[in-house]
Amino acid sequence: MKLSTALPKPSLILMALIVPLFLLSGCGGGSDKTRPEVSATYPADNATSIPVNHKVTVTFSREMKSSTIDNASFTVTGADEPALTGTVTLNTDSNTATFSSSSTLTPNTEYTAKVTSGAESTNGKSLDSEYIWSFTSGDSTDSTAPTVLLQHPADTAKNVVLNTLVSATFSESIDAASVNSSIFTLAPSSNLTAMISGKASLNPAGTTLTFTPSNNLQASTSYTATITTGVMDNAIPANPLASPSVWSFRTGNSVSNGPGPIALGTAANFVILSKTGITNVPTSAVTGHIGSSPITSAAIDVTCTEITGTIYGADQGYTGSGDTSCFLGGSAANTLVAIAVLDMGAAYEDAAARTTPDFTELHGGDLSGKTLTPGLYKWGTGVLISTDMTFSGSSGDVWILQIAGDLTVESLARVTLSGGAKAKNIFWQIGGSSGAIINTDAHVAGVLLTQKAITLATGASITGRLLSQTETTLQQNVVTQPVQ
Repeated sequence: MKLSTALPKPSLILMALIVPLFLLSGCGGGSDKTRPEVSATYPADNATSIPVNHKVTVTFSREMKSSTIDNASFTVTGADEPALTGTVTLNTDSNTATFSSSSTLTPNTEYTAKVTSGAESTNGKSLDSEYIWSFTSGDSTDSTAPTVLLQHPADTAKNVVLNTLVSATFSESIDAASVNSSIFTLAPSSNLTAMISGKASLNPAGTTLTFTPSNNLQASTSYTATITTGVMDNAIPANPLASPSVWSFRTGNSVSNGPGPIALGTAANFVILSKTGITNVPTSAVTGHIGSSPITSAAIDVTCTEITGTIYGADQGYTGSGDTSCFLGGSAANTLVAIAVLDMGAAYEDAAARTTPDFTELHGGDLSGKTLTPGLYKWGTGVLISTDMTFSGSSGDVWILQIAGDLTVESLARVTLSGGAKAKNIFWQIGGSSGAIINTDAHVAGVLLTQKAITLATGASITGRLLSQTETTLQQNVVTQPVQ
């Protein structure tokens, strides 16, 4: 059966967002950490079906010297064509350079974008080597306005922690040049002119805009967040936000312990999300939306009788058991799940990049029978749970577990919560070659972010999310999205 509330349909940005921008495969970087590096591009490397009226952008890891970011250092060239003519601009707030072509792209053509080592940061250091990526244009133009898909904290939320960040996730990548101090504001609901001091910033993927207050918010106070139609997409001419996004929430009287939470973006709409399929031995019980991209939706084995939610696919290949009433394919669903996969990759990289852990190599990676308080944990090995372990903290507290190896939860072991701790605030970042292995009748809580696979053996269950950058395997499991 479907959830009563379906996900909103985003505007058509197509496959520009399939490859997580954090996992760029162009040529760049080096061992000298004082040098600038490329941290994101739009379109992503190997992206396809890019609207012919879109800009090309590159985001750097450091503040760049504007005099070195020009048509000589940043070029875009089509196959068997001369380099495009256009203008290059640099947004110093986001460290993003934008190439705006004087003409539309040639339809269905592969383009190569290049940033040379002539691009320098303000400390006088250049890129270690030129950075090259490619993408392929489609045959359509983008005239659709971006929309806001998710707001955090949610509209009308109560007892929000005082050190919260405020964010919005969009239906497509946003032009970094349109982001400034006036387009995202926060104020007490009782006095909307008393703006809260803070800074608005885009994530490298360009899909999530976050306002970080300079100080903690006041206790037991209602606040209103506003994003104006000054937010633009990457089209030429740019499409502004369809309408202002305005929402309110009320603080409680506590702050959260531990690190700041990982922003999942639109991946938070899914209880299972993968790149290379979701295999399943029936009968499983899944509560929440699931999706896989860019692989064909024929690689999703969950049937409509097993899910309370919607299955989103990259194409119309889903067959299930013959009942496709729970399935959405087509271009809009394809775009939605592609954006979510992009945000999943960004979330994984955010979790992996957190620094200054509170605990390093705790218990040698064996958490069996242990209790973890809020914080950032880091292991250079795998993590084992062979008997019940506990996360103990309040409802606003956060745990991030950086695991270089695999996560293995042995049969019958359970991850439990105490003190009001919530599964949505526990983030497992798992970098091992096998990923996460949840054995027979084991139970896990939290958001699993894996670079490789997630495998659940017979009878295993999770309250959380399974977000895998390869495949997810189910076998008569119970998968339940966390309470927000």
